[in-house]
Amino acid sequence: MSGIALIVSRSLRQHAVSTLITILSVALATGLVMSVFCLGQQTHDAFTGGEVGFDAVLGARGSQLQLVLNAVFHLETSPGNIPWKFYQEIKKNPRVKLAIPYAVGDNLRGFRIVGTTKELFTETVFPSGKKFVIPPPGRVFDEKKREAVIGSYVAQKLGLGLNSTFQPFHGLYFDPKNQHEEVYTIVGVLEPTNTPNDRAVWIPIEGIYRMKGHSLRFEKATADAKKDDILTPKVGETEAKAGEEIPDEYKEVSAVMLKFNNPATDGMYFKDLINNRGKDATLAWPIAAIMSDLFDKIGWIDKVLELVAYLVVLVSAGSILASIYNTMNERRREFAILRALGARRGTVFGAIVAEAGTIAFLGSLAGYFIHAAILSGAAYVIRKNTGVVLDVFQLHPVLWAAPLGMTVLGALSGIAPALKAYGTDVASNLVPAS
Repeated sequence: MSGIALIVSRSLRQHAVSTLITILSVALATGLVMSVFCLGQQTHDAFTGGEVGFDAVLGARGSQLQLVLNAVFHLETSPGNIPWKFYQEIKKNPRVKLAIPYAVGDNLRGFRIVGTTKELFTETVFPSGKKFVIPPPGRVFDEKKREAVIGSYVAQKLGLGLNSTFQPFHGLYFDPKNQHEEVYTIVGVLEPTNTPNDRAVWIPIEGIYRMKGHSLRFEKATADAKKDDILTPKVGETEAKAGEEIPDEYKEVSAVMLKFNNPATDGMYFKDLINNRGKDATLAWPIAAIMSDLFDKIGWIDKVLELVAYLVVLVSAGSILASIYNTMNERRREFAILRALGARRGTVFGAIVAEAGTIAFLGSLAGYFIHAAILSGAAYVIRKNTGVVLDVFQLHPVLWAAPLGMTVLGALSGIAPALKAYGTDVASNLVPAS
């Protein structure tokens, strides 16, 4: 074994440049394979089983996926609004443990502004048992004042903190021309939750209704001459007036976040009541299943990436074979001398296979750095755009399976050049070149 190790180390030093290039190709292949599997698993788990804190989302009639992306991940536009009275009815239902209204329509330099109630921060409990935490001297906003609580990522990116002020921008997408005149004061900064909530700005829902330029819709009775003056309900619009209370019939919400007393049975009950027998609203339940269905539909993307990764692995194995095989002619005399000094054919064969396996092993170790770099970059992009945080150091079976498999595959790729070295004729290759 010591003889084989000596032969391998000498060969690696002698062909350092080609060896280094081959090691880098193996590192890229191994790192890519590990990254594809780890990234796919982590994104699936984060979007389908992350810290949501609610069992369902209630909203306007439309797509359940759009409701979840809008209310949970703050990514999509709202499919519409539902009346405030509908929210109150649901909230009073004995099957509902918690109902939090959301109203959207504004942003702070691209970050979603969500109008809600203080119960979001005082009553919400995540599956892990954690709650929203606002470090003192920060606090929850006063629902009667222009105050705000912001997520940790918003604070970090915009350089905002306690007592900072801002003016909202109309719409879900940032346009500097659409700035509101109202000024809000930040009274709390959430501790990082590693969820999309870190990218949100929370204000009292009353503030959404009273924002200048926001219309309050309501039903009114008007005479229609074509129908013999029969009173027909029409939709009217008005704006909130300072100092005057807004009637409940003028209020609407974009979504209602629901937590049930019994998530399974109560969720099924409301799904049948609202989705199957109703026609005015949609219940997105269960949230994890809806997101899982999305990943199932786009799962072919992961399969394509995995296939590409496997092809890169095969190319890397081929590069090991080519790198060693191409040196066989110049090493024939070396092998002949070894044989003449007493080395067996098996020793020469084993040395070549061990050399190929060593190159693959070293490349696999370097692959961890490639994996960390790819996953770190992907984690940054995903957090920036969704608020979901990935763990670069989370363990996955591929982190040991890929290097092991690459090492074995590398050793196998050394069999062809090893056979060539095995058949080296001692007599003819010891004859001095003329």
